[in-house]
Amino acid sequence: MKKAVFFLMIMMSFIGCKEETVKEPDRLIDKEVMQNIIYDLSLLDAIKYNEPATTENYKVNPKEFIYKKYKIDSAQFAQNNIYYASNFEEYKEMYDNVIKRIDSKKAVIDAVLKKEAKRDSLIAKKKELDSIKKAKKVILAKKKDSLQKIKKKDSLLLLKKKPKTVTPTIKSKVIKNGVRID
Repeated sequence: MKKAVFFLMIMMSFIGCKEETVKEPDRLIDKEVMQNIIYDLSLLDAIKYNEPATTENYKVNPKEFIYKKYKIDSAQFAQNNIYYASNFEEYKEMYDNVIKRIDSKKAVIDAVLKKEAKRDSLIAKKKELDSIKKAKKVILAKKKDSLQKIKKKDSLLLLKKKPKTVTPTIKSKVIKNGVRID
């Protein structure tokens, strides 16, 4: 973006040296619309440069897209671009406005990305805590199971080894008709 502005400034210095001015095109594009075109072209060029697969996947040619969107052709755009570039101060102001607009959009996008990153980290932390809880539950369940197994073993051992109950036997001597009965 800065290279383009620098190039335009050099180009304007050469154009500014001419005594004759560039005449207004027959189909003049409004200054605000021209700024919108420059803004859109800047975004599309940035996308094409940073993520070339995006424009290739959607088969989008940035300039052709702009021409269709604003219902202009390449000749009309070129004539208007030269016309606005012939007045260096006005053209620089247009680019400054485009840069301000990009910077304000960037600030909004950065804020949104920051919120998303924070949300994503909270979700990841929650998942981690949930997995720790699940692991603790599994460990507790295993401990309970092992305790129940021990209790079962103990109760089975108790059933097998019934204590011998000693019942006192009283031997009494019963004598009936002179005979002792045991």
